[in-house]
Amino acid sequence: QVQLVESGGGLVQAGGSLRLSCAASGRTFSSYAMGWFRQAPRKEREFVGVIDRSGGRTYLADSVKGRFAISRDNAKNTVYLQMNSLKPEDTAVYICAARNGYYLPRTASEYDYWGQGTQVTVSS
Repeated sequence: QVQLVESGGGLVQAGGSLRLSCAASGRTFSSYAMGWFRQAPRKEREFVGVIDRSGGRTYLADSVKGRFAISRDNAKNTVYLQMNSLKPEDTAVYICAARNGYYLPRTASEYDYWGQGTQVTVSS
């Protein structure tokens, strides 16, 4: 079983940067693909990106490609979301998720575990 805790959210100006962290419990962290989703009020949950269990491959949604990057440090049981050139439309609760045994899952239904989320607000 995996417990996920996000941190690093906050208020930032448009064009600025922010790095989110997701700390995971357990000794099998390196077996899990790790994904990021976001949820804005009155909006559907949106896939942001995913990184494979080794950190060798990532896939990002078109809306954030070129601005965001995902990385992981398996020795620290932590996955990161680096967010650059932030826009007001990036404002949302950002949630990390984990899936054992999958390569690069891109849909919410494929994930086993979820964190509680961290709020990101981008001002114009």
